[in-house]
Amino acid sequence: MTAAIQTNTLYILTNGAYLRREHETLEVHVDGACRLRAPIRNVENVVAFGRTIVTPEAMRLCADFGVAIAFLTDTGRFLARVDAPGSGNVLLRRQQFRAADDPVMTLHLARSIVLGKLVNSRAVLLRHAREADAAREEALRRAAQRIAEAMDLALAAPDIDALRGFEGMGSRAYFNGLPFALKQQRETFVFAGRSRRPPRDYANALFSFLYALVLADCIAALQATGLDPSVGYLHEDRPGRPSLGLDLLEEFRSLVADRLALALINRRQITEADFERREGGAVLLNDNGRRKVVTEYQRRKQEEIPHPFLGQTHRLAQVYCLQARLLARTIRGELAEYPPLTQR
Repeated sequence: MTAAIQTNTLYILTNGAYLRREHETLEVHVDGACRLRAPIRNVENVVAFGRTIVTPEAMRLCADFGVAIAFLTDTGRFLARVDAPGSGNVLLRRQQFRAADDPVMTLHLARSIVLGKLVNSRAVLLRHAREADAAREEALRRAAQRIAEAMDLALAAPDIDALRGFEGMGSRAYFNGLPFALKQQRETFVFAGRSRRPPRDYANALFSFLYALVLADCIAALQATGLDPSVGYLHEDRPGRPSLGLDLLEEFRSLVADRLALALINRRQITEADFERREGGAVLLNDNGRRKVVTEYQRRKQEEIPHPFLGQTHRLAQVYCLQARLLARTIRGELAEYPPLTQR
């Protein structure tokens, strides 16, 4: 599939695709043929993978209707986002920048982000431990215990560098335990830790692609709230890095992306046939694999989940914006602590 409309997001999945404007409609062309037409009024976001060409007129149409265009690499790494002018809240952003320059506030916010990530990571392992055989259950519970130890250390971290170290400790324990959550295709989806830029195996290719989808939604939510996605707290500032987007992503990595990846593998919805190997050892999802993952991710976003802090259930698609707003309230001083979304 060249492109797909999923709940008002237009995903362009094929290298060499050409996005152009025809009156108030976006058209996706491949090899000179129009493969998809989408009236701009039905589109909220565009996510383009690989070598997608977007004409200036298509960009202008998107800007006129407040539709952002996110560009990602073949592997799913976020490159850039083109948004309409005038988005953002200058007063909120000034508070965001001041907080980022304050070591105490930075540690305060980063600690909540790390704890949210580790709570959800531990929950994923324990969830699978309840359904595992004896040997796998022991390995999963052992990894979950190491994450709990990292959480205790993170609570008492004296500075941001120590906190990042404890976050890394918890992440290593999580990824060491994650292979034991696989019930099916364990020989195909061999996972020996994270490899990125490029991913070197099927599991990492799937994780990276899902992280990219979630990150695009996190960045969109932050910008819609008025925050600057490039100035974060846990992740250091680097040119071109969406540091706050990556901060918000942390609580959703295991909760959304990893849980979906494990389900796709264990249900055999994703198999070896959905990947391709490139020169140099890179492993990527092929067009068919991307279509499957995007479809299942959008289906997941329509599911309702409980929000412990708000005491209500919301569609996952709404929760990204809810968390961005809670983060903004914390930066403003309206909340004493940032409440990450956690599921036990």
